[in-house]
Formats: sequence, C-alpha cells, structure tokens
Amino acid sequence: MLLLSARNASVLAEWLMSVGRRDAHGRICHLICEIAARQRALGVDAGYDYLLPLTQEQIGDSTGLTPVHVNRVLQRVRQEKLIETKGNRVRIPNWEALKDAGDFTSGYLHLTSGNVRTNPGVSAADENRYDTNLG
Repeated sequence: MLLLSARNASVLAEWLMSVGRRDAHGRICHLICEIAARQRALGVDAGYDYLLPLTQEQIGDSTGLTPVHVNRVLQRVRQEKLIETKGNRVRIPNWEALKDAGDFTSGYLHLTSGNVRTNPGVSAADENRYDTNLG
C-alpha cells in the first residue's frame, strides 16, 4: 500500500510539473511516452505501435489543453515525424526524439520490476543504468 501511495505521489508530482513547466507540445509528447511505457510494462503493445485509448478531449483534460489545441499539437507532432497515427493507433518511429520532445524519463513510473522494458534497443541489463543516467 505504501509503495502504491509513493508511486501515485511520484506520478502526480511529474504531472504537476508538466502542466506548470512544459508547453503544449511537450505535454502531449510526454503523455504519449508515458502511455507507451505503461503499455509496454503491461505487455499489451507491439513494440512502438499501440492503441491510444483516449479521445482528443480526454488528452486535453489530461494535459490542461483544449481539444482544438490538442488537435493542432498532434498535427505538429505528426508533421515532425515523432508519431504516425491511423485511427486510434499510434506508431512511434523515433522513440529517442519523442522522449526528448516530451522531456520524458520513466523513473517516476517505477516500471523497473520483472521484465518491464521501457527503452527499445537497450538490453535488460543496461536498462536500469540507462534510466538512472537520465535522471
């Protein structure tokens, strides 16, 4: 129970910082990264191609943006080739670039147990060191 409370507090702190310090582009990139990391942790993804189970209105509610602004930012993120979309599916062709755009590190999610993989192309042995080095 205490671990769950600590994890929730960590996620809350990250999102408070996100709304306060990231611009709209950074918030949405960060959210897409977080959803991808969570889906990989649950083993429900196919690499960097996954179902985004949110409407633009829900994304706006999560990021403090209007649905119209979410739509414009998603168009920009697609134009920058950070994501590709088809219906509700999202494909991330360049994970590193998307992580940089969203200032994303997975440490606050505490997804490092078992066979959770949050960094493609990085061996399981090196993953913890990789995330630790990113802060």
